[in-house]
This record gives sequence, structure tokens and C-alpha cells, in this order.
Amino acid sequence: MAAYLRLGVNIDHVATIRNARGGAAPDPLRAAQLAVSAGADGITAHLREDRRHIRDADMERLMAALTVPLNFEMAATAEMAAIATRLRPHAACLVPEKREERTTEGGLDVAGNIPALRDYCASLAAAGMRVSLFVEADPRQLDAAVAVGAPVVELHTGTYCEAEGEARGRELARLAAASRHGAAIGLEVHAGHGLAFDTVGPVAAIPELAELNIGHFLIGEAVFQGLGPAIAEMRRLMDAARARQAA
Repeated sequence: MAAYLRLGVNIDHVATIRNARGGAAPDPLRAAQLAVSAGADGITAHLREDRRHIRDADMERLMAALTVPLNFEMAATAEMAAIATRLRPHAACLVPEKREERTTEGGLDVAGNIPALRDYCASLAAAGMRVSLFVEADPRQLDAAVAVGAPVVELHTGTYCEAEGEARGRELARLAAASRHGAAIGLEVHAGHGLAFDTVGPVAAIPELAELNIGHFLIGEAVFQGLGPAIAEMRRLMDAARARQAA
């Protein structure tokens, strides 16, 4: 039997919809609780510098109410370190962040920022958080993650999801090779960004992966079939891919 592949559900864009009109609905906490009941193993939320979706109060409510791990996506800034240290979520995932981008556009350059990230990761770990780095499927970045003391990496799957034909196959091979390399050097390897029903299977079948984090597609699909059924279908596709890989 293949190892169980965890599903983390990102609820950022429930907050995006709420913020488009103001007020309290739809409620990201309610979405997180529904996601857990539908099969999510954890919840991810990204508190951006400009608070375009998740807000500080959302993070506080999630921390107070959730019964599963909270993965706090954040930029490596002093402001976010202070918030994370106060809230102490299960995990802190460091991501690159540019104010003008619509969504995270690529991986963190760990290799180019080893001294600063080593100190930053150490401070988060000392506060009890499991540090993760969102990176490209590049062995150089994975080696750098070990050098800065991060036990977990999340591979950026956006390029794979956007590719077509042979290019998608090459990107999948790159993800698989990076997953093998990461596991071989002692990292726990996760993956996420842009995954949908038609792209999740081949990624879920990579045996070294321990967790997938999926958000935007599930929130969009919830418009058509409901959040619970969308998450349940994603869970089914992930489990089926793992079962085929093990057969």
C-alpha cells in the first residue's frame, strides 16, 4: 500500500470573495472547517503584506478554532516573523512575495539568501514552528534548504500545470527528480500551486511527496459543485493515483 498523501487546502480565496464586497461573508473559518470535514488534513492561509485576502483576524480565528495543523504562508519579513511568533502555527511556509503580483509567481531563492534565511528559519523553529520553503524543483534550491535548516520544502507546480504536451511531461519529470533528491538529502517534500482535477494525478503519484497544497482551483470549483464535494473529489483522485503507483 502506498504511503498516504496529505491534502492541505488553501482558503485564501474565500477571503478574496469576502473582501470584494466587504462584510463577513463568505467566512474563511467556515470554509476551513468544511474543508476538514470533507477530507483536508490541514489548512493553509497566506497573510500577505497588503492583506488582499487573509487578514490578521482570520489567522487568529483559525488558530483558535482549527483541530488540524495550520500552515501559515508568509514572506520572510520582520512583520510576519512577529505575527507568526505570536500565533505559533504548526508550520510556517516562506514564500516570495511581490506587491504587484496576482499570485505567487515562483519559488523562493534560498540559494541566493542563505545567511539571512538561516537566521530567519532558526528564529521560527525556536518558536516551535515547522519551517517550510516554497521553491522551484531545482536541486540547488533543495540543497540550500538543508543549509538554512528548513526540514520541509514545497515544490512549485505552477509551471507543470501551465505547460502542455511534451513540455508538461518534462516538467513532471523535473518535479519527480527534485522529489527524489529532496527525500535523499533528508527533506520532507510537499508540492502545490495551480493543481486541478486534470493535473493532480501524475503529481500525486510521485512516491516521495508527503503533501499537496491546493486552493484556488478548489474554491473556484466550489461555485459549481460545493466545496465539500470538490475537496472529496480531489481526495479521491489523489488516493487513486497513489494506489496506481503502488500497484
